[in-house]
Amino acid sequence: MVVPELPDILLYLHALRPRIVGHRVQRVRLASPFLLRSIDPPLAAIEGRTIIDLHRLGKRIVMEAEREVFLVFHLMIAGRFRWKPRGTRIPGKVGLLALDFEHGTVLLTEAGTKRQASLYVVQGRPALADHDPGGLEVLDADLATFERALRADNHTLKRALTDPHLFSGIGNAYSDEILHAARLSPFKQTQSLSDEEVRRLYASTRTILVQWIDRLRDQAGEEFPEKVTAFHEEMAVHGRYGKPCPDCGSPVQRVVYAANEANYCANCQTGGRLLADRALSRLLREDWPRTLDELERRKRG
Repeated sequence: MVVPELPDILLYLHALRPRIVGHRVQRVRLASPFLLRSIDPPLAAIEGRTIIDLHRLGKRIVMEAEREVFLVFHLMIAGRFRWKPRGTRIPGKVGLLALDFEHGTVLLTEAGTKRQASLYVVQGRPALADHDPGGLEVLDADLATFERALRADNHTLKRALTDPHLFSGIGNAYSDEILHAARLSPFKQTQSLSDEEVRRLYASTRTILVQWIDRLRDQAGEEFPEKVTAFHEEMAVHGRYGKPCPDCGSPVQRVVYAANEANYCANCQTGGRLLADRALSRLLREDWPRTLDELERRKRG
């Protein structure tokens, strides 16, 4: 399961907006005390108020109620929304919260045993702004603004694109797709990019995000999305380790680091050079294959 990112969060907003905006919250039911991370105002303050708008803050979903009361949800890895008939029971093992409206119920669930999803109840727009990571909204930015954010510090492209303080809503999955489309190594340094590479990255970022926003909405149609994830079978490289690159047919490679991984095509993005996986390269030392050809020879041997 993968953390929902910008296109996936927008899909939720697209599905929730016609169902709850303009409707009053009749009752709120909290099943997991670990979800709620704030105490003032209380969660009960949302009861009796009408939802007047929905927003996205990075990877957070914000429900705005009248008189500037906001519910700020961060789904993390396994948190998911469901739209169910009014008064639906909160499921025992995975259920976190229910918001009851006169015509239906929004359920929040979280698979697994870890409770990482969070909810903050916030009063007023200044307090809401404290929850905004501040990353650039690439779809609203011109090339010059994008370049300034990208070159502000010298990071790998993978880290820069997934830093919520630099770019809003882009995570592990879509960064892989963006870098593949841009034909750039995930570990290339931001301050080493040529002007042409920056333009290519800017165009690819916008293209990939818009492409997936439109695709996910088309796939969902009028139905409420039940399987929201940042992993999709149609992706070029993300989650496709060992499978053929759709552009050149070479096997997709990966680099595992910390709790994340970068998926890439060596032929399309690194000139055929394999990026050293930290764990494996420490183990293999000088035996680490440097190119796709060398990797294939070792497999045959």
